[in-house]
Amino acid sequence: MEFRETPQTPALRFQVLGPVQAWLDGKPLSLGSPQQQAVLTTLLLHSGRPVTTQDLVDSLWGERPPAQAVAALRTYVSRLRSVIEPRREVRRPAELLVSVADGYALRIPGEALDLAIFERLSADAAAARTSGDKHEAHRLLTQALDLFSGRPLTGIPGPYADTQRLRLGERQVDAAEELCAAALDIGLHAEIVIELNKLTTEHPLRERLRELLMLALYRCGRQAEALGVYTDTRKLLIEELGVEPGVGLSSMHNRILAADPALTLPAVPAPAAREDGPAAPPAPAQLPADVSDFSGRSNLVGDLSAVLMNATGQAVVVTSLAGIGGVGKTTLAVHVAHRVRAEFPDGQLYVDLRGAGSSPADPVVVLGDFLHALGVAESPDSLEQRAALYRSLLASRRMLILLDNARDADQIRPLIPGVSGCAVLATSRSRLAGIPGAQLFDVEELTPEEALALFSAIVGEQRVAAEPEAAMKVVTACGFLPLAVRIAAARLASRPRWSVSDLARRLADQRRRLDELQLGNLAVETTIGLGYGQLSVDEARAFRLLALIDSPDVPLAAAAALLGVDEYTAEDLAEALVEANMLECFTPGRYRYHDLLRLYAQRQNERIGDTGEQERAVSRLLDLLIPTVRNAARTIEPDDTEPELLATPSSPGMGLPTSGSAQDWLRTEGALLLNAMAAAANGPSSAQHAAIDLLILLYGLGPDPTHGPQVRPILETLGHAAGQRGDSAALARVHFALGALNAVTSDFQNAEHSLRHSLDHQAPDDPSVLLLATANTLGVILSVGNRPAEALPFLEQALAINRQVGTAFGEARIVSNIARVQHRLGMTETAIRSAGEGVAAARASKNGPLLAQTLYQLGVVLSGAEAVPHLREAHRLYRAQRDPLWEGYTLARLASALLVADQHSEAASAAGESLALGQEMDSAYCQGLANAALGEALLALAQPARGLACLQEAHAIFTRLGVPEASPVADLISQQHTEPFSPPAP
Repeated sequence: MEFRETPQTPALRFQVLGPVQAWLDGKPLSLGSPQQQAVLTTLLLHSGRPVTTQDLVDSLWGERPPAQAVAALRTYVSRLRSVIEPRREVRRPAELLVSVADGYALRIPGEALDLAIFERLSADAAAARTSGDKHEAHRLLTQALDLFSGRPLTGIPGPYADTQRLRLGERQVDAAEELCAAALDIGLHAEIVIELNKLTTEHPLRERLRELLMLALYRCGRQAEALGVYTDTRKLLIEELGVEPGVGLSSMHNRILAADPALTLPAVPAPAAREDGPAAPPAPAQLPADVSDFSGRSNLVGDLSAVLMNATGQAVVVTSLAGIGGVGKTTLAVHVAHRVRAEFPDGQLYVDLRGAGSSPADPVVVLGDFLHALGVAESPDSLEQRAALYRSLLASRRMLILLDNARDADQIRPLIPGVSGCAVLATSRSRLAGIPGAQLFDVEELTPEEALALFSAIVGEQRVAAEPEAAMKVVTACGFLPLAVRIAAARLASRPRWSVSDLARRLADQRRRLDELQLGNLAVETTIGLGYGQLSVDEARAFRLLALIDSPDVPLAAAAALLGVDEYTAEDLAEALVEANMLECFTPGRYRYHDLLRLYAQRQNERIGDTGEQERAVSRLLDLLIPTVRNAARTIEPDDTEPELLATPSSPGMGLPTSGSAQDWLRTEGALLLNAMAAAANGPSSAQHAAIDLLILLYGLGPDPTHGPQVRPILETLGHAAGQRGDSAALARVHFALGALNAVTSDFQNAEHSLRHSLDHQAPDDPSVLLLATANTLGVILSVGNRPAEALPFLEQALAINRQVGTAFGEARIVSNIARVQHRLGMTETAIRSAGEGVAAARASKNGPLLAQTLYQLGVVLSGAEAVPHLREAHRLYRAQRDPLWEGYTLARLASALLVADQHSEAASAAGESLALGQEMDSAYCQGLANAALGEALLALAQPARGLACLQEAHAIFTRLGVPEASPVADLISQQHTEPFSPPAP
């Protein structure tokens, strides 16, 4: 009997990819004893096919069934029917678990079983990968593997379940292998190294997993480890199976040795341009010529063509393209019009409505021209009469009307035919939302691949192929705006002695970029200026002032502060700019510029030269941001000490009631905060003081090492200005911030230098929170450098100051730091006691970051298994607080503790995750700790080649940083050599 789905089946779902479970209408069902669940499992895995009574008995008990096996089976079936069909009336035949000949069948829809969904998703992923849709394949495989909630058929007895458990486990590994391959296809090599390490440890003889791991490591720049994987695998295969590695693994090894360029991730090919349609029909045929080098936009071209070609309904088809000046609206519209012109045998009309200029076309004049093209010798005088005659003439015709560069809906409304059969394609800088039934399409910048294809079509593929990186820099500087790309390419094409790199260098200067993007009567600045000229006085002011902060986007609250208005007014102004395509809004309440429009706005600020208004705008923004960051700090670390500010903000800032909301805000607005500081750094001393206050508040929450390249120039500017005016208070804070930044980026020598400079500008007998923080941080830096005797006085100074100006919670932090120094001085018991006191005080404080830090310090001073629970708790806290740097440090320390506890596999996993976080956060010290632990774990797991590679990398890092961890790593490396290890010169 064939499997059929039962339409009346309620919302019944089954799980076999984990513990066997079932739900009815979202509520879990009680499936009875393990043997009863085994019966259900067997029926589920037969996918609706009948299973005989004997086969069910064999599946449960194998060759030794009990005497009453059949009776017991019938009881299980009866109970299962009651569970999965609770609403079935007495004596009414079952609809789902039915009797079939000498057996039973379970008839449920395919999507009711997680295994069926898994198989469908896997098949769809395979098809997507075959067709080249690699991102879709990755997405589908991720969904498929998410269906597993543990070991398949957990706890189900019987020989059949044992066999199926192995089969499903293999399917899970197969899918995981395919997911890793798909991840490599789309450039996620760094993200899957940890997963591949885990999979190869669990399945050491699966060569393809090892091959994928080698490729992932190679793409991460970890060539030595990649080659170590091959060495370890070859040794394992020879020892375990007596065979050499297969062709795939051997080939990968040879290709890595040869640095095969094909191993790097291939670029995604640019979408192919559509070819033109058939030849144009007879006149009127007013369409401008199509461009021969049209590139990209394949999806938009297809969608527009489909809409226009289906102009056969009850109403005229009106489509509108909107976008910023230079984005290619006219080029796209003309290209599409040529593609579909054969569908309009009665001709095409075209007009440039000059909507972006100061003298837009009059619809009366346009109608006169259209009527003349339609054969009318003498047109009526009034707009109404001309529009009526125009509609009458088009009523029996099928024509395409292209209305280019419209100012607004009022301008094109009289030019729309009255009946179906005709189609209107309009372009405008604003969205023509006032036309009933119009279909609106937003035209955005080209993708990088499309922009590069357009650039190549004009310049020549050979010149671009010779300098691909420079070509990408050029189109990126053009903001992927078609007009800018065309101008840049035309300039290069007309100058055969220029290289692509020459052009890229000229465009790299943002202050001159708009000047470079002009050729003849084509200029990006002129095109943008047409849109700017249409703005009202208030809109133009908003357009300029919002560009003062060079942030990727500006939230509404910040916009209101910059403009000095309430949020409702700010939103009205910003939305007006969006409507005019002078701003973009992809997320409600957040606004951003196209790169070239931002440069234009900044140039207008320079030309107008109202520095007073600009400085007041930045000051208002900082007056919002400083108290908001302070509010975030109070929420995240309640009752902690707050640094003294150079100026008192007048605004209360935004409220951030929960730690989660505060952390989300800081993460979301990170770029805004940095760019606000950068803007203020070049302002008057009051703005510079505000920038310093903002930075000190942020660093009180912990510096982000990834922001180092942006923050350093700001600090240099602030420090230079403070030095010129002899501002000791500002200099003390700037040097402290620079020291904290150097510390978190593992530049410990310069961190010490900066912190000592900060102390030079502070009065040692004037206790302050800044002096407390400086002494505490300097003590930590000296401790890291294995100078505990020098570190202790600074930490004791910090402790004494805290007892005057700080809190008990601040004392817990300092005491835990002192514990690390005591540990280095050999005072182990004292150190453990001090660290324990710090943890106890932190728990009482309800301060999550403080508790995480003190637990970390306790875990470091303890050894082996004793440290593990404290470090695990610290790791959970750091992960919940979304602090990836300290999460990485904690995982590295956890890995070391697990090694002492002989938990090598888990140690390798923790160290691998720590290494990934250290690389993500650009922390050399974290990477060194992680490599050291990972190398030792791999040695213990009989992977000496990879382990040695990790240890050598750790030693190189520690030597460069000048930290004491280099020595024990060198000892470990020496143990792997027949001769003593001679480290390279630092």
